[in-house]
Amino acid sequence: MESKFPISIKELTDLMQVQLKPDEQQEFLNRHGHIEGLCKKLQVDTQTGLDSNDKSDLDSREAQFGRNEIPPKPPKSFFHLMWEAVQDTTLIILIISAVISLALSFYHDPSQKADEEFSQIEEPNVEWIEGAAILIAVLVVVLVTSFNDWSKERQFRGLQSKIDSDQRISVLRNGQIIQLPVKDILVGDICQIFYGHLIPADGLVVESNDLKVDESSLTGETNLIKKSIERPMLFSGTHVMEGSAKMLVTAIGINSQTGIIMSLLGATDSDEKKDDSATKKDNNKVYKGVSTNDQDAEAIELTTKKPDEEEKGESKLKKKEQSVLQAKLTKLAIQIGYAGMTIAICTVIVLIIRFCIKEYAQEKKPLNATILNPLIKFLITGITVLVVAVPEGLPLAVTISLAYAVKKMMKDNNLVRHLDACETMGNATAICSDKTGTLTTNRMTVVQCYVNAKYYENLPNPDDVPVQIRKLVDAGISINSNYASKLEKPEKPNQLPTQLGNKTECGLLGFVEHLGGNYASTRESHPTNTFVHVYTFNSSRKSMSTCIRHPTIPGALRLFTKGASEMVLNKCKYIMVGDKIKEFTHSDFNHVNKNVIEPMACEGLRTICVAYKDFVPSEHKKYDHEQVLKGDLNWDDDEANLNNGLTCICICGIQDPVRPEVPEAIRKCKSAGIVVRMVTGDNVNTARSIARSCGIIGVNDDFLVLEGKEFNQQIKNENGEVCQEKVDQIWPKLRVLARSSPQDKYVLVKHIISSKLNPNREVVAVTGDGTNDGPALKKADVGFAMGIQGTDVAKEASDIILTDDNFNSIVKAVMWGRNVYDSIAKFLQFQMTVNCVSVTTAFLGACIVGESPLRAVQMLWVNLIMDTLASLALATEPPTEDLLDRKPYGRTKALISRTMMKNIIGHAVYQLIVIFVILFFGPQLFDMDNGIPEDATHFKPTQHFTMIFNSFVLMTLFNEINSRKIHGERNVFKGFFSNPIFYCIWIVTLCLQFVIVQFGSYAFACHWLTLEQWAWCILFGVGTLLWGQIVTTIPTRSLPKKIEIGNEVPNLSNFTGVNGSPDSEIRNGQVLWLRGIARLHTQVQVVKTFQEHVSKSPSQQW
Repeated sequence: MESKFPISIKELTDLMQVQLKPDEQQEFLNRHGHIEGLCKKLQVDTQTGLDSNDKSDLDSREAQFGRNEIPPKPPKSFFHLMWEAVQDTTLIILIISAVISLALSFYHDPSQKADEEFSQIEEPNVEWIEGAAILIAVLVVVLVTSFNDWSKERQFRGLQSKIDSDQRISVLRNGQIIQLPVKDILVGDICQIFYGHLIPADGLVVESNDLKVDESSLTGETNLIKKSIERPMLFSGTHVMEGSAKMLVTAIGINSQTGIIMSLLGATDSDEKKDDSATKKDNNKVYKGVSTNDQDAEAIELTTKKPDEEEKGESKLKKKEQSVLQAKLTKLAIQIGYAGMTIAICTVIVLIIRFCIKEYAQEKKPLNATILNPLIKFLITGITVLVVAVPEGLPLAVTISLAYAVKKMMKDNNLVRHLDACETMGNATAICSDKTGTLTTNRMTVVQCYVNAKYYENLPNPDDVPVQIRKLVDAGISINSNYASKLEKPEKPNQLPTQLGNKTECGLLGFVEHLGGNYASTRESHPTNTFVHVYTFNSSRKSMSTCIRHPTIPGALRLFTKGASEMVLNKCKYIMVGDKIKEFTHSDFNHVNKNVIEPMACEGLRTICVAYKDFVPSEHKKYDHEQVLKGDLNWDDDEANLNNGLTCICICGIQDPVRPEVPEAIRKCKSAGIVVRMVTGDNVNTARSIARSCGIIGVNDDFLVLEGKEFNQQIKNENGEVCQEKVDQIWPKLRVLARSSPQDKYVLVKHIISSKLNPNREVVAVTGDGTNDGPALKKADVGFAMGIQGTDVAKEASDIILTDDNFNSIVKAVMWGRNVYDSIAKFLQFQMTVNCVSVTTAFLGACIVGESPLRAVQMLWVNLIMDTLASLALATEPPTEDLLDRKPYGRTKALISRTMMKNIIGHAVYQLIVIFVILFFGPQLFDMDNGIPEDATHFKPTQHFTMIFNSFVLMTLFNEINSRKIHGERNVFKGFFSNPIFYCIWIVTLCLQFVIVQFGSYAFACHWLTLEQWAWCILFGVGTLLWGQIVTTIPTRSLPKKIEIGNEVPNLSNFTGVNGSPDSEIRNGQVLWLRGIARLHTQVQVVKTFQEHVSKSPSQQW
């Protein structure tokens, strides 16, 4: 096929090499006639963009240059997932043992041929059934695990597709700015990128306004790189930190820098079969966050580091990934694993010693090959004890609970990007919240103003404002704002206009229209390509400035500035009054500040000052407020001087009402033991007023309300360094931090987390919407990004995205987080009781009677089926408002509390008493044959041992109801029928148990029971509920604190081998016990793909 465009993909890819120096970039560009030449080769006009109606042109571009998609690796087949599932060490040992047992069941000693033939007449050979049953049980485990992984991957694919379709960017087509899905942009498109954007493709700057880009994800260079026509290269995967620009798209999809790196790492379909070992050998380049598994694909960070720095960075990264609960569960799994191994080994040793003493010491039997059969059975019993001891159902319970919560939280406007953020949010003790849009409605309206040297508490009529001032208000706001901010007329007459873009600017545009201006026509007469220079808003400036050609004076410039009133007004030396410009003295500033700005702020209004300044050639200078223009202005180095000596046009008081549901939400937070702090860039009086309206502070409270400047003075020592002791003196009473920078927010969050004033340690959640909020969002235990106003950078750094920017959604996240934690704790209490009883029964049975009362296949049924169903039942308990009536657990709260341990031990004692009473006195009490075998090599099902098994399962079933409550509640049936999943699973499990007992026969080592025996078993089960009331009566405080488990968060830096290479060697035993938690990590990594794919159109932040 003949190429339509006289430039190839290779030429464009070579042009966009990230390693090129600026002079080399210019050399490459000049070969193609610079940007103008490239535009001609790509057949695009930078002022109109591509023609959306010319389908043949668009198809030609797609055919020659591809689509902006990186094709993922094809999904793993179900059989491949089965192969991965069967790699589990314990399963492999069970399979080998079962196969040997199966083979030996068909081996018969020739010396006992006559007896064997006789026995075959009386009873068929059923020894093979146990081995076969174990193999079937293993197959069930593998199938369940594989199906779980397969369904997760399928959900991921659908989720990935939805995210990709939702991600959009502003593109110039047919001379109009439209929103296109990122995957639909083509080579030759002209895209608009703004502050906070993640650049979706490689391209060249064709027009820029103070553009600065963070390229650390590609080069490792932490300094922001200024981009312009002279240095135009823009790379996919980098972030716009300041300014805005138009870019010509030159490389997309697998030909972009992101696509090239993904291909090198084997994370794309096209390079799936290539060997990437050569890439991995490059020790100086670290590819962080990119996995060959598409479920693990995150932001690409290609950095150049020294090996020792690489290890430190990787360790920090993995330490961040470990949530509080996961860390405690990992440590608990290791401890249980060691205990399980010890008991399993002891069980096997005791069984072998008893067998050998009886067979060869007492009965003097000769040693022959028949010893292998009982030895294999003993080994299977030991392995089964080990399998039962390790809580394999726990990772499943965690996964189900988190996945269930994530699904439900989506309906509550919480888009969870990292699953562990769910349970971490349940432990939150502090929330540092933004004001605008989170606590307020984010619908800005100018309700007061100071114009023409008059303070209007209600907006003036247009005729009351001089024409000259109205014209300057129109130009100063319409031009000096993001052109993406606009008002759309409502569909119905009584509705308010729809605000698109930055809401503060939309409020100011409404003020322009109120005064009779037309911002649209003003913008048409001043397109962005006519701007001389733009200082975009950032957190340090707290203002935005735009310089244009003077409308009437040849060769002159006019600079418009708007921003925080006290900051902009402080730079004003003049003020417009009528058609004249008067001097604005320091006393005038104090007067306006006291009588205008402070009253507005005390009413909760955001105050914005609009000003301007003229630069005129010396021959045209007539007035004092004009500055003489001497040659070209130094925009970069002389910003402070250029933005000084301004003329004040007006001050606007913008109302942003508190959301009606916020005061109640904050009240709930207080009752839940969570401290809410407002961290805002607004005036301190505005912040105090809003905080009182929300209920963060009361009228008579002695809490602190500080400005960022004062906060920094109080927390630093004489060397200018932040001191933890000084921060500890402030943060407990701090409720409002006004005029704060993102650095102030980061320092506050960091030192609250590090503080040891609270013995349980603080768990901090943070909200953020701006690019510079990224560090604080990453540092926080849970970072909330704003889905509407948030930038791509903020969303990438966050754990949860609030799709409605509403504080009330954070409270719902707290409720779900606590529910997740409690659900896991419920299952843990249930699981520990089951494991304790079954392991103790197996061990003591082996020691006392030489045989475990619970056969291997029975324990596998309890462990695999009961635990799987129980995890599903207990992990799907819906949250209730009662969860917000208790204090948060905190960072060091025990995973298994004294109350839970009391329940575990109490119910284990009851069940063990019942089991051993039946074992030793059952034949006499219930009129049945003694089932204790005399010969370990010949076991057959009996009513005696079946009743033990059935009683144990029924007691476990009824204890599942007890486990629904973990805080000492007496009414265990409260909310029972609000969870149909629970009672349906409970009934199904009971029915399956009946089938197993009555019809399981040799496969489950069961003998059918009579109606009377079933009645006794059910009575023992119901007794568990009654016994639970007795256990609840025991005062928890009387128990020693030492029985708590998991009250310290372990340092897991040495256990990172779960997901990859450890920093230090991990012993094989630890790896075995970590495998269960490792499965959880594999499952939850699906959601991490949100990190690069969730975005909405950001806007400038005030």
